[in-house]
Amino acid sequence: MFSGTIVALVTPFEKNGEVNYTKLKELVSFHLEKGTDALLPCGTTGESPTTDSKEKIKIFETVVKATGNKIPVIAGTGSYDTKKSIELTLEAKKIGAKAALIITPYYNKPTQEGLYRHFSTIAEKTDFPLVIYNVPGRTSVNILPETVERLAGDNRIVAVKEASGNLSQISELYGRVGDQLNILSGDDALTLPILSVGGTGVISVAANIVPDQIKKMINAYNKDDRKKALELHHQLANLNKVLFIETNPIPVKTALNFMGFDVGGFRLPLCEMAEANRLKLKAVLEQYQLI
Repeated sequence: MFSGTIVALVTPFEKNGEVNYTKLKELVSFHLEKGTDALLPCGTTGESPTTDSKEKIKIFETVVKATGNKIPVIAGTGSYDTKKSIELTLEAKKIGAKAALIITPYYNKPTQEGLYRHFSTIAEKTDFPLVIYNVPGRTSVNILPETVERLAGDNRIVAVKEASGNLSQISELYGRVGDQLNILSGDDALTLPILSVGGTGVISVAANIVPDQIKKMINAYNKDDRKKALELHHQLANLNKVLFIETNPIPVKTALNFMGFDVGGFRLPLCEMAEANRLKLKAVLEQYQLI
């Protein structure tokens, strides 16, 4: 159901810290022009931990309207609370999103059985396409391939965003469910390797600033131009590295500000980059002729 370049959209803020919905619409227009395949508002890159439910609903509404149904919107509705995840997913469904991204619950660290029940209950109660998001580095829990295989029998679970960084696990995942679910890279630096073991695309941070280049790499791979895909992968390596020099989304929002998008600052506990890292980021953006 989902493939290609899916942008994990940043949430722009006004100087007073409120969501800048006008700027959000401008970002959507930018991605429509660049040929982005889908948008994901209110993921981690969109500072979901510090936006409340009312703000999330308005962000979903703004992005869905701004796309004009030209590309699908995957709403970031997951949390560590199954009930709240269901409630927000139902709101996203009502608004017109095409799917919901559901993160593996963080902090409460459920067992594999708990994970299975979390995702299957959300699917049952919402009757809506779901993308499982596995990011053990942030959640301290890893959803195993055999658990995903149990879930894959539910046709409402349509994809997995894999950010475990474990290519052996992702390869095993493809062997178990590759004919049933789309596997999406959740790590920009590993997009090409994940494509090579059965992935269909990426939910990308870097695509906030270079969506066309990432799309070119994926298209080259899909057209069996592996040499071109590898060339583009290596061209993007320094950029992918510097965008994670500090906690995401601090570098990517700083980069967008350098590029003139004026997406504002951060909500605590996130804060501005250390000056030394800011200068490193600026140097790489200059190297890529983005500023």
